[in-house]
Amino acid sequence: MANRLQYEDSPYLQQHKDNPVDWWPWCDEAFEKARKENKAIFISIGYSSCHWCHVMEETVFENEECAKILNKHFISIKVDREERPDIDKHYQEVYQLLNRRPGGWPTSIFCTPQNKPFFAGTYIPPKSEPGRIEGMGFIELTQLIAKKIDEADPKLYQNADEVQDFISNIEHPKKATVLKEEFYLTFVRQAKENYDTRHGGFSLAPKFPHASTLYALQTIDKLYNNKSVKAMITHTLNEMRLGGMYDLVDGGFCRYSVDEKWLVPHFEKMLYDNALLAQNYLEAYLTYDNVSYLTTTKEIVEFWFSQMSQENLFYSASDADSEGAEGTYFTYSYEEVFSALEQNGYKDATIMCKAMSVTHHGNFEGKNIIRFEGDIPEWFGDVKIILQNIRAKREYPFIDKKVQTSWSAMMIDTLFQLCFVDASYESKAIASLEALLSKMYVDDVLYHTSLIEKEPKVEAFLEDYAFLAKAILSAFKVTQDELYLITAQKLINKALEKFYDKGRWNFSIGEFQTKAETTDNTYTSSVSIMVDNLFTLAMLLEDEKYTHFGFKTLECNSYDLARRPIYYPYMLTQTLRYLKPDRIIKTTLEKIKANRNKLGKISYPFTLLKASDEDGFMICGEKSCFANTHNINELDGLLQNTL
Repeated sequence: MANRLQYEDSPYLQQHKDNPVDWWPWCDEAFEKARKENKAIFISIGYSSCHWCHVMEETVFENEECAKILNKHFISIKVDREERPDIDKHYQEVYQLLNRRPGGWPTSIFCTPQNKPFFAGTYIPPKSEPGRIEGMGFIELTQLIAKKIDEADPKLYQNADEVQDFISNIEHPKKATVLKEEFYLTFVRQAKENYDTRHGGFSLAPKFPHASTLYALQTIDKLYNNKSVKAMITHTLNEMRLGGMYDLVDGGFCRYSVDEKWLVPHFEKMLYDNALLAQNYLEAYLTYDNVSYLTTTKEIVEFWFSQMSQENLFYSASDADSEGAEGTYFTYSYEEVFSALEQNGYKDATIMCKAMSVTHHGNFEGKNIIRFEGDIPEWFGDVKIILQNIRAKREYPFIDKKVQTSWSAMMIDTLFQLCFVDASYESKAIASLEALLSKMYVDDVLYHTSLIEKEPKVEAFLEDYAFLAKAILSAFKVTQDELYLITAQKLINKALEKFYDKGRWNFSIGEFQTKAETTDNTYTSSVSIMVDNLFTLAMLLEDEKYTHFGFKTLECNSYDLARRPIYYPYMLTQTLRYLKPDRIIKTTLEKIKANRNKLGKISYPFTLLKASDEDGFMICGEKSCFANTHNINELDGLLQNTL
């Protein structure tokens, strides 16, 4: 018999509706029941495409013994972290406080009947395992907690009170540090310290792509022409696109690699990763003129259009698992690849299999993940179709068809940037933006998430305002449609009203008032994106108050930024932008459209466009103009001379 989650919209909660656990969604009734019945609260947070969330469901939440303990002694609450990032953010902070290290998903939180947390874990197996960091298995742990709650153990309640007091304590701002251009030197040094000189990237296993770090390095290379920075960028981008974490067959990046070689991923694909990495590759193409980077950008975008969208709206994620196991859809046996190549007339199938890292023993649990060790050969374009046909006979992984404003806006932003290379993407970008606004911006209220066929319910958080405003400002840069500029200003003003407080930003208000992260973690900090928006709006509207809000934000974070800029890559780029002048190129709309490719390749990273009736291309700063030319080929050099 299905539990209460059957009535929820979230695909993640729907996945748990048939568990024997008597799940509650997040609601006042659940917490009231815990208080009345003096039961501990168990809060489980995850998302639909999370591999270890599936493992915990299978081993714990479908385990009758585990369910029996939970149903008798606990009120169990399921939360979709993508639907309620405010709740997730709160409990990630609880996890870090209790464990002195970052958490992850699934997140397992145990609270008193008064909803004060005292224990936090991630994946907890049903039974204790020797050497496991987080100690007891789920059965032993829940039995112990139930006993201590029943006995009103004073130590447990004291610990819970201390945790509650600590997380409720307001952090006092640190002393501001003068913003300096030299912060970038510290950033480069710290990036080099983390850099994997063999395989690229900025960590060992597990290896995440760090799109914001790459973006900051790309900005630094444009400003300072640093050879070592360029080497880190190009080496990392080259290594990532050779396969493994990057799906060479269908396109799109998986979330991270479990090894240092980018070979074996958890196979889920997230919209935010792909949008931000597509921007990295596009920026690298525009800077270094390497066509392979543009190819990767377009493969990512086309994958999302072909398999991860509906009615011009983008789905949030696809799963790692299918047919009951991880990676089943994505991997190949040697025999099926070799046979398919021979059947299609390839006489050197053995050599081709070796080039694709396809062997008899396999590189992932006896099967093979496609990856090249060097340049991708031309013949792979045709072979890719053969490999797609093999996959077509398999069950496709679960797709979370939830639409998220912030993540969708990231991809729409990428599409508008792509217009400077390929004008055919303009209609797609506009259609996607208009569909998102129509769906999620209703009666002047912005929402965070919704299924395509449902009405949105959860109102927007700071990240939704930030990334959507950025996408709309990109739409203005491409189209010069003043309505986009007005809409962006409206959203930014609303965000300032709701979330801004003397240089600091809240991520959410209301039930959970949580501080916005300023570090770039899972993806770029919404605070840093908002600073970007403020500076852009200030320049386009010639309104210094937006510059003031941006500066105060940087100032409030300057102490940590000066010392550990590697944690604040996007904020570092905005600091450099504040210290260096923006430039606006003014010309007619017709000339903007006719010269997009060359305008997109302007080397100075803080350059905006604004349509006017100027005769030629006028280069302007904040309060004055410097140069004018009729020759687009002279523009970049003239702009550099104004700095």
